[in-house]
Amino acid sequence: MTQLPLQAVLFDMDGTLVDTERLWWEAVERVAGGLGRPLGEEDQPQVLGRPVEHTADWLAGLTGVHAADLATELHREFADRVRGGIVPRPGALDLLDALAREGIPTALVTASSRAVADTVLEALGAGRFAVSVTADDTERTKPAPDPYLVACRALGVDPIGCVAVEDTQTGVASAEAAGCSVLAVPSLAPIGAAPGRTVLASLEEVTPERLRSLLPYELRVMTWNLWLGGSRVDDHRAKQLKAVLETGADVVGLQETGGTAAGELAEALGWYHHRAGENLGVISRYPITAHFGDPDVGFYGAAGVRLRIGRGSEVDVWTAHLDYTPYGPYESVYDGLPAAELIAHEEARLAQMRDALQRIGESAGNGVPVVLTGDFNCPSHLDWPDVAWPVTKAAEEAGLCDSYREANPDPAAEPGHTWSPIHPVNEDGSGRPEPQDRIDYVLHQGLAVLDSRTYVCGTPRPWPDVFGNDWPSDHAAVITRFAVYRAD
Repeated sequence: MTQLPLQAVLFDMDGTLVDTERLWWEAVERVAGGLGRPLGEEDQPQVLGRPVEHTADWLAGLTGVHAADLATELHREFADRVRGGIVPRPGALDLLDALAREGIPTALVTASSRAVADTVLEALGAGRFAVSVTADDTERTKPAPDPYLVACRALGVDPIGCVAVEDTQTGVASAEAAGCSVLAVPSLAPIGAAPGRTVLASLEEVTPERLRSLLPYELRVMTWNLWLGGSRVDDHRAKQLKAVLETGADVVGLQETGGTAAGELAEALGWYHHRAGENLGVISRYPITAHFGDPDVGFYGAAGVRLRIGRGSEVDVWTAHLDYTPYGPYESVYDGLPAAELIAHEEARLAQMRDALQRIGESAGNGVPVVLTGDFNCPSHLDWPDVAWPVTKAAEEAGLCDSYREANPDPAAEPGHTWSPIHPVNEDGSGRPEPQDRIDYVLHQGLAVLDSRTYVCGTPRPWPDVFGNDWPSDHAAVITRFAVYRAD
């Protein structure tokens, strides 16, 4: 199991590093009380983790006092309390020192103003932080993701490789929206645990190693049509094994297995596998705990498994193969059919996709992420601006995201063609150029995409001179790296 490396730690200030959240509450309590509006627990979402301007606007709406005047008074009350003494939270300075010793960058990310943050930084030691982001530095502050995204850009790190340390639900929402893992150490209001979020009572005894453990696992999912089991290429099984190992795939959704490929590949790799019918299979380095779909599925259809990933986390992985005829790119390029007719001719594949989506929905576990791999034998509506291809739209409407297009949003710059590395021209002997398109997919729901790419090894010779190719398929594979958060 591969865990992502810790790139940086991003600290909230008020209530997290220093005990100012209570000072801020007391400042707001003093101003609001002076206006005849005592604060209660129900007011915490409007105060804790919020910038002065937000709380001033909220109080203005309740009291009728001008928001700018309230903001000035709140600033003054809070600054007086900050100047009166800043007390680091237990364990905060020890953790900052430990991170510095290990060379792990840190940032201060606060909804307080620059003036207040600089006062705190002076007391803590500004050199402890490579970057500081305040409410004055972004158009939107917490709970929007902007402050954390700005800090990550300034540090040159990816949010998925960072841990944010927060003490309020507002700050947690900001960090999670940016894509960070979160260590929540509540100061005044409770915070519940969630995937990608750990809740502790204190920073005491938190170490860099403990923070590393909060980052998600990496899961590499590959989809691959083996082309009649690979039988058109010599020594195909060894070449298939080589490709799986070179890509570092953790799980592969297979189509056109020739019946035995999933079992033989899994045995050679020491992996787990599921065979469905004569065409579909899934191989995985992680244990398979459940099987989904019809085990006797025909040449076209879908089958799935549930995998146990790491410390209690689960992921459902499905593989699907949809009918290849009629083939939309041929009808568009060769026959010149308009969009409406192309869409109408997708009925058989659309029915197969809807059947697969229904089976996925019926087997889905509460909170268990889903990956759908497959050769859909049709283009994507995300790639063709003038054709709303219904098969991929149906998957999108069911809540599945296209991982390749998430990682590579520009179809012109990154077309991601998977059909076909061995067919530069049509095999009918006409010499017509073969339409190249993206028809193999890794879709998902409930995961974070790290990157996605197509894969072909070597330079395959074109059809029909393919017997000696290093690449034993007529499709390119697609490999997506996902982040999988621990369930606990």
